[in-house]
Amino acid sequence: MADVEVLVVGAGPVGLTAACALRRRGIGCRIVDRLPARQPYAKAVGIQPRTLEIWDRMGVVREVLAAAVPLRGQLLYVNGAQQARIELTLPPEVPYRFAALPQNDTERILEDVLVRGGGRVERGTELVGFEQDADEVRAELALPSGARERISAGYLLGCDGAHSIVRKALGFGFEGAALPEEYMLGDVEVDWELPPGYAVRSMHRRDGHTDDLLVCIPLPGRNRYRMSMLVPPELSRAQLPGDEGVLHGLEGGGPAPGLEHLQAVLDRLAPQPATASRLRWSSVFRIGHRLVDHYGAHRVFLAGDAAHIHPPTGAQGMNTGIQDACNLAWKVAMAVRSTASAQLLRSYDAERRPVGEEVVQRTVRHAAEGVQADPDDPSTVIRREAQLLVNYRGSPIVAPDRPPHQGPAPGDRAPDCGGLRFDLTAFPSRLFDLLRGQEHTVLLYADHPEQLVPYGELVASARSAAHGQLDAWVIVAPHTATDGLLLPVVRDALDEFRQRYGAAGGAGFVVRPDGYLGLRSSQVSGPELVSYLAATFRT
Repeated sequence: MADVEVLVVGAGPVGLTAACALRRRGIGCRIVDRLPARQPYAKAVGIQPRTLEIWDRMGVVREVLAAAVPLRGQLLYVNGAQQARIELTLPPEVPYRFAALPQNDTERILEDVLVRGGGRVERGTELVGFEQDADEVRAELALPSGARERISAGYLLGCDGAHSIVRKALGFGFEGAALPEEYMLGDVEVDWELPPGYAVRSMHRRDGHTDDLLVCIPLPGRNRYRMSMLVPPELSRAQLPGDEGVLHGLEGGGPAPGLEHLQAVLDRLAPQPATASRLRWSSVFRIGHRLVDHYGAHRVFLAGDAAHIHPPTGAQGMNTGIQDACNLAWKVAMAVRSTASAQLLRSYDAERRPVGEEVVQRTVRHAAEGVQADPDDPSTVIRREAQLLVNYRGSPIVAPDRPPHQGPAPGDRAPDCGGLRFDLTAFPSRLFDLLRGQEHTVLLYADHPEQLVPYGELVASARSAAHGQLDAWVIVAPHTATDGLLLPVVRDALDEFRQRYGAAGGAGFVVRPDGYLGLRSSQVSGPELVSYLAATFRT
């Protein structure tokens, strides 16, 4: 028996999300972080709608909504003239909007949730090294007292950032480079009268080249922003060596930017005269773009910056890492329970590494040319930035898409819809209300009573194949009689489910624990469900 089922290394947003998701599934885990205390920095500040959907399923979203502020769009200026006003508009069926919250507040909220679930962050505790075999991972930890502790774990998750010791110990490649520019960050308030909730990007261009830059992201508070700008020569850290060539993140070893440095850039680039005040923190930072060549090996896996780093354009980094953690946690939980198929853990790399590769390429391109230079139509660009277009089509644990149909394909995000009605409630519900469980969910659609007859036996066989780890809902057309059906039923009162999913009577869908569609069938049967589940569950 291992000392702990899962060891999580790194207590940033990615590691905390993984630990919260594991503990919510009843998996014992320890989460360690080498730093003695949470850093008080607004490093990553943008929260994507897809991340809020993930946190909704985890029971975290209420606290985030109470603390965050809306991010409504971006104002773009070039050489002092406004060039564009980009609105972050999403379709009405998407339940959450773009938000901004300092990373230290995100970490505080997630840690509070972890503590309420019986966990805690072991701070000042550093992973020194590890080895693994077919049965366990044996890790050595350096404790705050200076002592060493050797523990065994069923699995190890490396969420320990760009300079990950887990990645280095695995010997994985981390190919890429660093952008030549250095930047400085500052958390300040300004007295301008620009509309609240809008990011500001102001550039000075000469001969087609940007030689000066100011980016301001709104934060909670009155006229408070996390600003980034090019570093003046007197604060440059270019001569400082990187960690094995990985230049990315906040840099120490020199004086921090002062209010006067930020004000000088505002004087040059602010869209209107503005004075900065109340500097909370500042730092110099570098931007790298790299991707690991494997996301895991055997019992050890990487997530977040340990696996991919890239420019912060579009606030993709932290959010991509959180999706890594969400994808990985339910699979590791099944492996701990011994209910996972042989290929389930391997699907983590197959599903998430292509996503990381696309994000790295896109953010590098956007950093050079701007999001507004993306050739796709604006609505597609916004939904991609919101991370609503991530899909796992072609994954080894996703069913093939046949025949062509209206609605989401297997591997796509399962969309929300409203207007669902229970016979026992006087208010409408949303599909996402049904999907807050921790297991796979089967959705069966019917528009005629005869279609309900096989559903009881069908669900029983599917639950057996899933070792009991499967929820089921029957969604029926508004006036379909359901007398005698011993399955939970909800009515598609506004016809939104049928339209959004392209459902017809007898259709079946399987939604995975991470909110992605694993199977859709126009006329679902028990053998089809069991066959699909065999790709995920041990037979």
